[in-house]
Amino acid sequence: MQSALATVSELTKKSKPKIHRERKVDQVTGETGWERHNEAVERLTDSFAKIPDGAPVRLAKRTTNLFRARAATSAPGLDVSGLGGVIEVDAAAGTADVQGMCTYEDLVDATLAYGMIPYVVPQLRTITLGGAVTGMGIEATSFRNGLPHESVLEMDIFTGAGEIVTTKPGEDLFDTFPNSYGSLGYATRIKIKLEKVPGYVALRHVRFDDLGLLTKTIAQITETRTYEGVQVDGLDGVAFEPAEYYLTLATWTEKATRTPSDYGGQQIYYRSIQERQTDVLTTYDYLWRWDTDWFWCSGAFGAQNKYVRRLWPRRLRRSDVYMKLIGLDRRFGIADKLDARAGRLLRERVIQDIEVPVENLPAFLEWFDAEIGMRPVWLCPLVSHGAWPTYPLEAGKTYVNVGFWGTVHVGPSAVNAPKNRAIEDQVHELGGHKSLYSEAFYDKDVFDALYDGDNLAAVKARYDPGNRLTDLYSKAVKRL
Repeated sequence: MQSALATVSELTKKSKPKIHRERKVDQVTGETGWERHNEAVERLTDSFAKIPDGAPVRLAKRTTNLFRARAATSAPGLDVSGLGGVIEVDAAAGTADVQGMCTYEDLVDATLAYGMIPYVVPQLRTITLGGAVTGMGIEATSFRNGLPHESVLEMDIFTGAGEIVTTKPGEDLFDTFPNSYGSLGYATRIKIKLEKVPGYVALRHVRFDDLGLLTKTIAQITETRTYEGVQVDGLDGVAFEPAEYYLTLATWTEKATRTPSDYGGQQIYYRSIQERQTDVLTTYDYLWRWDTDWFWCSGAFGAQNKYVRRLWPRRLRRSDVYMKLIGLDRRFGIADKLDARAGRLLRERVIQDIEVPVENLPAFLEWFDAEIGMRPVWLCPLVSHGAWPTYPLEAGKTYVNVGFWGTVHVGPSAVNAPKNRAIEDQVHELGGHKSLYSEAFYDKDVFDALYDGDNLAAVKARYDPGNRLTDLYSKAVKRL
């Protein structure tokens, strides 16, 4: 194992922040990206030393894309200021060195200047690269490029021992890191591969009435990367209603055959899927096509009402703004109070992404329609290309991510999360897995069996011998 720390005793020693080489100089500040990065890592290391022994070690950041609340703490957090940028893009090598708290919005701004994008760009602007790697990011290129961590070449991880460890594929810390959600540490630097893209994306929205044919088509496109003789570079879909399913096939293209559509303004992307058979977007707008309306969830705030939309500033129609509104609702219980006043049953939040093998997609959707009844849902095929013990998908096998985000009126039993628990049971009965960015309800032994808890605990003990970081079960299920 390549590591600056070969033994547990060495892990507990105080070390200086890892120093990286210097390259391009910022014409305004006179600093290189590496100099700024090294300074930020030093601040991070200093902030760790100020956290009292026994206090939880967490990031001092205000924003999140997680949908699970956590217990409050008065202890100081890790200072990650200055760790939210792109250090360097190496266009010749097709790589980028990126800080862990860099959002994909800022990352794409930097790489598109070179005509490149990360292999997988999760669909919401403020998801961070570190978050997507330690979590489970996904998007329409995942049917050919896998998940975000599968195009990572190297990482610097700040561990629970207060050390920076550089790790690469094939090493225990690297391979266990995906789906560990900060329980093994936080990525400060990530070196990723980039792929070249042209300026436009041509879309085809293909409707299916039959689930069997939809499933067969997903499998065929994933295998051949073509549909009716045309190359497919991006693949996702939407199930609007039973017997109304769409696959959106994206093809990179140098020329636009029409004026590109603008779904950051008055038009709403998800509605266009039912209204148009073909479309054209700029590459930039394609990457963020889902963000403006948070898929379809902006409707809960009135943002899809044409009169409200005209008054809602364009710059504020984005996922992080809606996330803040959700936070206000949680804080003050606004939706629950309105439901009580109107005599409606208590809501259960059903906000999840799950993966099932492609052949089991019909069974899951039919069960979901009968037991949950929430539509539309997002469909995103993926193929993992490696062995990732903390999220053990079978390498080379086609899965379909099903995303559903909303509430179901269930009455007093909502506090026991019956719908979410039923989803967990059904997903794993069908050979699938559930992402952990939202609420989870597993018993400890079931959780460990599903997410390789023994290996995760062993790796954590090696890199966090003082148990300073909250373990994954406590984060994901106990919400500590």
